[in-house]
Amino acid sequence: MIESSSESRSEFENLPDHTLVYRGLRKGWIDRDRSIVKLDAYYLRQRIKEEGISVNFSIEQSLSALKNCAGVASLNVGEIRELGLNVVRDSSSHGSIMGLPYREDNRPKADELALLLARQSQIVWESSSK
Repeated sequence: MIESSSESRSEFENLPDHTLVYRGLRKGWIDRDRSIVKLDAYYLRQRIKEEGISVNFSIEQSLSALKNCAGVASLNVGEIRELGLNVVRDSSSHGSIMGLPYREDNRPKADELALLLARQSQIVWESSSK
């Protein structure tokens, strides 16, 4: 389904704290030896003016949203909010983790939040190709 470009974040209800969201993971974002998510998965990219970290509402949506997806991690919205961040729904299948600084603007805070998000992440699907 293609979402209408006229949809705005305000058209969607706030997500309950118990909601799980899913982050598609690139190959370099997974430490396969320890089966954990690396911090790189949770840094905003300033060069493309990224405003939030992309998440989806199902494993399948994450797999289809990321070309060459190496894995998918789940996170709990309530735990994300405990870090002072928020998850904002911007379509029926997609949301963004908001409130992260760019590394270029505040490296210590960006590193801290990326680490905390990585620790909260649970890998729920991983590609069999190494």
